[in-house]
Amino acid sequence: MEVRSDSDQALYHLTINSLTPKDSGIYFCAYWYVTTTGYYNKVFGSGTKLIVSEKASSPPANSEILQSKKENQTTYVCLIEKFYPEVIKVTWADDEKDVTDNVVKGDAWKSPKDDDDYSIASWLTVPAKNKDKKYYCKYEHEEKQASLSTQDSVKTASQEEGCGKVFNRDQLRHRTAYLVYIILLLKSSMYYLILLFFIYKMWASTKHQGKKA
Repeated sequence: MEVRSDSDQALYHLTINSLTPKDSGIYFCAYWYVTTTGYYNKVFGSGTKLIVSEKASSPPANSEILQSKKENQTTYVCLIEKFYPEVIKVTWADDEKDVTDNVVKGDAWKSPKDDDDYSIASWLTVPAKNKDKKYYCKYEHEEKQASLSTQDSVKTASQEEGCGKVFNRDQLRHRTAYLVYIILLLKSSMYYLILLFFIYKMWASTKHQGKKA
């Protein structure tokens, strides 16, 4: 592993030689600076994810936009399927700028038929008055970049059914994670109470023996 810096610019480079799967992980860049009051502050970067695998990377095999309409709003679901590795950037935009309001990005999940491929979904909800406005779902993968339009790429057949499947699948993942967290929390609380009980018993026994002496 080698870290070097450019003398002319505040740039640092990290080089890892002879990569192995154990080197996979998220690497963070951090720097320290002194404040006007003399304290040291530490600032971390957003992190760079490194994946070391024998499997070759592959671009998304399918991408489409589904839509679900209600009386006062329309929800677009950008579904991107079967790509590897799972690192991918998904954004929304209109003809003028990037759109960040009312956007939800789900976590990448593994395909049930192939454990090596991943899929991801991102939601954009807009008011009914913007139903004729064109929006774009853009994704950037190391093997491919593409842009889908809500006017050209929206799936018209079984739209509500398709959206429902995506919504239920992602909601189930988040609910499952939440339930696992609650179970672990309860377990840790039980262990904590059991530990306190044994500490109390030991303390009471020691105190009792001290009285006898």
